Amino acid sequence: MSSESRSAEFVQSLERGLAVIKSFSRERPALTLSEIADLTGLTRAAARRFLITLRDLGYVGSDGRLFSLRPRVLELGYSYLSSLPVWEVAKPHLEELADKVRETTSASVLDGTEIVFVARVETKRIMALTLGVGSRLPAWATAMGRVLLAELSPAQLDDYFAKVRLEPLSARTVTDEADLRGIIEQARIQGWTLVDQEVEEGVRSLAVPIRTPDGRAAAALTVCSHAFRVSVERVMDQFLPLVLDTSKRITDEIAAR
Repeated sequence: MSSESRSAEFVQSLERGLAVIKSFSRERPALTLSEIADLTGLTRAAARRFLITLRDLGYVGSDGRLFSLRPRVLELGYSYLSSLPVWEVAKPHLEELADKVRETTSASVLDGTEIVFVARVETKRIMALTLGVGSRLPAWATAMGRVLLAELSPAQLDDYFAKVRLEPLSARTVTDEADLRGIIEQARIQGWTLVDQEVEEGVRSLAVPIRTPDGRAAAALTVCSHAFRVSVERVMDQFLPLVLDTSKRITDEIAAR
């Protein structure tokens, strides 16, 4: 960027500090003061001041002669990665999972008392409900919602149940709060949950959380199948390992980015 096009509020010292960080690379993991000055166009004195500042902040280390980046510099990139919608990463994995199981896959996030669908790959129409990106369902009644509610603290879960009305969606819907709390706790312990025809008669859903590299459940992933075509045994034996693997691969891709 030329000096003429820069804003009057442009902070050149920040630009130079970032230039020092960017001077390191896979090919140049450790550099001397003179090399950093040459690569950045800074004087040795200026480069030294920036290096000392970055060292004191924990971003750069030194053995006395050579300087190198410290793991803390990853925080600068993670702030961006953590702001990326996880479902953008998840979508191709949902498509691959749908191809493997030949069933509908979805991802959702918790929004207030409901889940909101943020991605969906429908291989065959199995629900009377028309669901797509942006559709909402009560979290307490759904598989994806229950694995996300399992991430809440006890106080947050108390607050959640104080806000919702537990009305049946089908003849099989669990509406007793104590029973639901037990199901949610089990989902927390085992890392997945199965909802069998509670949202709609004939529809069986298996869900797991999608986690960011720091362990936070940013979304949930589900496979929905027709209860009269796909047995519970098949869901557990065939689908569960694939769903868990898909969730892990999404987390790994986020970390790799």
